[in-house]
Amino acid sequence: MYPEAINTYNVIVKNKMFSNSGRIKVNIGNIYFKQGQLAKAIKYYRMALDQVQTNHKETRIRIMQNIGAVFVKWDKDKMKKSFLKLLSVNLGIDDEDKYSVTTDNAKESVFLDAIRNDPLRQLERSRKLIAERCILTAAKIIAPAIESSFSEGFDWCVEQVKQSPYHDLANDLEIHKALMYLKERDFSQAVSILKTFEKKDTHVKSQAATNLSFIYFLQGNSENAKRYADAAVKADRFNATSLTNKANCLFSEGDAEGATSLYKEALENDSSCHEALYNLGLVNKSQGRLDESLDCFLKLHNIVRNNAQVMFQIATLYEMMEDGNQAMEWLMQCQGVVPTDASVMSRMADICENEDNGERTQAFAYRMDSYRIFPADIETVEWLGGYYVESQFAEKAIKYFERAAVIQPNEV
Repeated sequence: MYPEAINTYNVIVKNKMFSNSGRIKVNIGNIYFKQGQLAKAIKYYRMALDQVQTNHKETRIRIMQNIGAVFVKWDKDKMKKSFLKLLSVNLGIDDEDKYSVTTDNAKESVFLDAIRNDPLRQLERSRKLIAERCILTAAKIIAPAIESSFSEGFDWCVEQVKQSPYHDLANDLEIHKALMYLKERDFSQAVSILKTFEKKDTHVKSQAATNLSFIYFLQGNSENAKRYADAAVKADRFNATSLTNKANCLFSEGDAEGATSLYKEALENDSSCHEALYNLGLVNKSQGRLDESLDCFLKLHNIVRNNAQVMFQIATLYEMMEDGNQAMEWLMQCQGVVPTDASVMSRMADICENEDNGERTQAFAYRMDSYRIFPADIETVEWLGGYYVESQFAEKAIKYFERAAVIQPNEV
């Protein structure tokens, strides 16, 4: 049916009255892409890009992403050759062992101390980090495209990296392969790969154990989650993520104080660990330490300005502290970030009702907005029905109660 679809699209495009021909050409490009005719796909994507106005930024970005996807699929051999060239780049760093040499000669010892962190050494470190980042990024991009599956692609990249001067990066690629399995929701394969690192060096062992702990925690296996969290902390006590995982296990077992201590230790090791700061706020909130919880979420808001979950938590805390005005202000900010979240509207309606003057009219407006966004929320539907009953509009109330009966047919 593809040829018929292309012919139909071409007829539409030739119609001068049709103003969105750029979108039609994207569809034609998509068909050619599925057929494997990549040159034609790029041709139509580029024609579409030329016809989309510059102010339609999101559409243009999506078309450019399609063009990029075609280039990624185009020539597997060239991608492999380019990756091998990348691995063969000489950084000009001859011998790193010279920085770790120890000597009894006082003059040589002073000289070695001087060059361990001099500008030249810092430049070497910087060049090495950039090279490693480039290699890892390139491998992550090409691995899903160069073979029939991303698993085979990663295996090829790992083998090439092992034979190069950057053989230490092979473990990082293996871990990323496990993370790809997680994205595909293939947990057994991810766990299988991560378990192979249990006897590797400390850094990689800590990374693998951290990921295993988190997987088992999500699966509800608290025993294994705690065991791997302990292993990760033992391998690297300064790993903030592993400390956070262990704290999560303690908190789920009801040990709030132990969890609080570990969250704080994680933040001491890495002040930018968002998960530890967020969870510390939740622990303080559960223990009734509202001021401390609010302080955590306000700090986190300064780091991630447009995170709706953080704003919602701040609003909830102000509501618990009976400061309705502040709660409403934060909910309005949250609604600006996620305008299609019905629960935010419902919470704003609750605050309006709980105010001393009981602003039912404003609460009704928020409930209606919530209903328009998510008409299957039984609480909102029941509230609207009750509101119309109180207002003596029985016919309108019946409409909402009928909808409630459809949503929950077994409720009397």
